[in-house]
Parts: sequence; structure tokens; C-alpha cells
Amino acid sequence: MNYKCIIFDCDGVLVDSETISNQVVVDLANSYGANITLEYAIQHFAGTSLSYVKSHIEELIQQDLPDNFEKDYRRISFERFQQDIQPIQGITELLDELTIPFCVASNGPLNKMKLNLELTGLLHYFKGNLFSAYEIKKWKPDPTLFLYAAKTMGFQPKDCLVIEDSISGIKAAKSGGFDVFAFTNKHKKEVFEKENVPSFSSMKAIRDALK
Repeated sequence: MNYKCIIFDCDGVLVDSETISNQVVVDLANSYGANITLEYAIQHFAGTSLSYVKSHIEELIQQDLPDNFEKDYRRISFERFQQDIQPIQGITELLDELTIPFCVASNGPLNKMKLNLELTGLLHYFKGNLFSAYEIKKWKPDPTLFLYAAKTMGFQPKDCLVIEDSISGIKAAKSGGFDVFAFTNKHKKEVFEKENVPSFSSMKAIRDALK
């Protein structure tokens, strides 16, 4: 495959953070009476913006969340990341083998990306090529973040491959004119089949596909 650049999502693709962050959402949401499970959170919130998560929870509880919800979520999740975050199995081997430029584009804030990549020993691979939706105020499934990342890296969408693990990220990549690989897990495999994109359950499989 003759790609010139790879754009990685962060959560669930580079770092195994989704279970951690979604459990924090569940705990906070349930403290306000949402009565949701981790499976529910992963299904509905993975790859979305925090503003969407807040709106969804407010619909469930039929009232506004307090102003400190985001502050509490960031504080608790960052504490959990420092205790439990791990790199996705096989990602370091993939990054070590890449001979083309690559970057990361995430719906999360830049300080979250930097923290989790540093905690997992991955930050040095990206040489500052970190792109956050918070920088441009456009969140997936809007394709603007991927378009911004590709342009900044010096490439056209047709030259880039996006590696994503969420429906919103896949839709953003496809609508922006990018090829996309879906990195699957037990929560998402059946959902990704409807998107008609190549899907892989391991980083080794992605490495093999890129050879």
C-alpha cells in the first residue's frame, strides 16, 4: 500500500484508555441517577466529544449536569490514567517499523493526549505531531480534524491512511476522503462491519496489511 502518511486516533488505538475513561463517565453519570453500564457507555460514547456525552447523560437524567462535571471528569480520569493506562498491545512494534510520516488526531484535549502518550512511552514517536479537536473546535464525525492534520503534515487525504476505532472517527475519515482501517475489539466488531472498511483485531494484522 502506497500511503505517504498515517493518521492515528489516540484513545483505543494508541493507548488503552477507553475502559478507564468510560468507567469514570459511568460512575459520575450514575451518581446523578443515569443508571448506565460500562457496556452502554462504550457503545454510545466511544469516539464522541465530551459535550455530546454530557448532553446524552442530561437526556437520561432529565436535568442539567452541574457546571463542575467536566472538571470532575478530567481530574478523576487523569488520576486513573496515571495508575492504569497501558499502550495498545503491538503498537510500539508498528511505530518502530513505519518509514513514512505519522501523527495523531484526537477528539480529546492536547494535555490528555500528551499525558497518556507520555505515560505509555509513546510520546517521543510523534515528534510534536499531535492534533486535537479542541484546537480547531471541530470534533469527529466532522472531517475537519483529519483534514487539518493531513494539511499540516503536508499531504492530501488521498495520500493518507487513518486508523480509527470508533464509528464517529470512521465516518469523519470517510467523509474527508481518507482511506481508513478500523481497529476492532469485542465491543465494536459487528458495528464496524456495517461501515464497509477493512477491520483488524490486532496491530500485527495492521502491520502485515501495510507491508
